[in-house]
Amino acid sequence: MSDWLDEVRWNEDGLVPAIAQDWQTGEVLMLAWMDREALRRTAELGEAVYWSRSRGQYWHKGETSGHVQKVHEIRLDCDSDVILLQVEQRGGIACHTGRRRCFYKRLENGRWVTTDTVLKDPGDIYG
Repeated sequence: MSDWLDEVRWNEDGLVPAIAQDWQTGEVLMLAWMDREALRRTAELGEAVYWSRSRGQYWHKGETSGHVQKVHEIRLDCDSDVILLQVEQRGGIACHTGRRRCFYKRLENGRWVTTDTVLKDPGDIYG
């Protein structure tokens, strides 16, 4: 029997994009990256674990902030190259900027407009 992780089409860096979506509302909260170990740990823990490309290390979402993503379902897209995590966003904040979601800018008349307010100052979250 093959390992379920072998069915994922990892990119040349051994990564796959992972979209975190609110499991009840369908709202897209964020996009991050996973390698094989991050996806395996996510499935085992039932909480999102990502690979931080900028820091070059694993990132258990909420480990520092307390804003854990409890995973309700893991899905793989039709091309097997994108992961969708349906999550319960604990604490209501997914973005490191202190907002509900990372997609808080909307294109309006040729410029990016911030649409979502900061729920908690990042300095208070991360110290």
